[in-house]
Amino acid sequence: MQTHFSPAQLADPDIAASDQVLRTCVHCGFCTATCPTFVLLGDELDSPRGRIYLMKQMLEDGGAPSAAVVKHVDRCLSCLSCMTTCPSGVNYMHLVDNARRHIEDNFARPWHDRALRAVLAFVLTRPAVFRVSLRLARIARYLDFVLPRKGVFFARVHALLALAPGTIPPALPAATHAAIGPRRARVALLAGCAQGVLAPHITRATIGLLTRMGVEVVVAPAQTCCGALPHHMGKQVRARALAEQSIAAWYREISGAGLDAIIIDTSGCGTTIKDYGHMFRESPTPLREQAETIAGLAQDITEFLDHFGYTPTRTAPPMRVAYHAACSLQHGQGVVDAPKKLLYAAGFTVVTPRDAHLCCGSAGTYNMLQPEISAQLRDRKVETLAALAPDVIATGNIGCLTQLGGRGIPAVHTVELLNWMAGGEMPAGVDAGKG
Repeated sequence: MQTHFSPAQLADPDIAASDQVLRTCVHCGFCTATCPTFVLLGDELDSPRGRIYLMKQMLEDGGAPSAAVVKHVDRCLSCLSCMTTCPSGVNYMHLVDNARRHIEDNFARPWHDRALRAVLAFVLTRPAVFRVSLRLARIARYLDFVLPRKGVFFARVHALLALAPGTIPPALPAATHAAIGPRRARVALLAGCAQGVLAPHITRATIGLLTRMGVEVVVAPAQTCCGALPHHMGKQVRARALAEQSIAAWYREISGAGLDAIIIDTSGCGTTIKDYGHMFRESPTPLREQAETIAGLAQDITEFLDHFGYTPTRTAPPMRVAYHAACSLQHGQGVVDAPKKLLYAAGFTVVTPRDAHLCCGSAGTYNMLQPEISAQLRDRKVETLAALAPDVIATGNIGCLTQLGGRGIPAVHTVELLNWMAGGEMPAGVDAGKG
């Protein structure tokens, strides 16, 4: 694709990076067939190819984009299925992230949109504040029936309240968890901001499994949100500040007792952490090198288990597991086979839906900012999973679990099933009779 950026524009590293991405695109349109919003809506402007044209024009023109351009960029899930499909290697992730930064800096959103995005960036990245907010949301749910049903603002309010859990589990404190038996490795574990509040049992399952395998697990006290949520809303200052704090916390562990890996059991976070080298490519040397080191050590829990050698210690019940591949894992990180391979090794019957490449509609904050499209994608995914007649759904991301849970089929994290078959607890919600 031909571009027309001025030398002054190309002096901006983000514009220069976008220019390289745009020049890679050959307009083939293969991406349209695997884009969830295009499959759902049938609008070329809601496909990767259409959005690339819109983003190119927006970035070349500079200044405030039109409301129409913002609408179609906002509808992008950042599922990155297009990157898996693209034969030319277009890095759509970097392009859309740069476009969102430009929109955040140059577009005047309606007050309620600005307010919601600011609240999400503030609350979701601060576990203590998030915990308090969920308690308030539980109370507000009793008033849900009196709120109007029409309009974008109220649709988002209803979506927020619907996502609030019935119970809020106690937090898992930062600590170092010793290996059981001879220590074979030492790793840091990302506790996750949203997962740490909504589902700390996933973190406990990861720790339990790893320590029984002879791995010392460090949950660093100064580690915080990875920055993914504000990053994907274009709030780069907040995203970088959070990322820097986590980089510093993990680098202290590297400089101290050392780390063999940084384990992530929230795949949405993993995609961002593995991209820290790009995020900090223009930073001063110490930070840039530390970011690159952290990115190089980051592994999804299933990657680590696959390489390290996972072995079950009990016989699996005759359970049919429908594996839902989180977009951030299969498209963002290219981790496709390891989770299924591990579930097979654990003794389960593993099945996958016919639309395995399509997003479930969670996509970070998407189910709160685009609730109608998100709900349609969720219903489609639940239907194709249910068609497999599974006993349980397994996936590797808290967003997908929140999106798919409570729909008639138990949904658990992949590591919970692996931990169970290696001597840990049976995941909550799984039929005890199967065990």
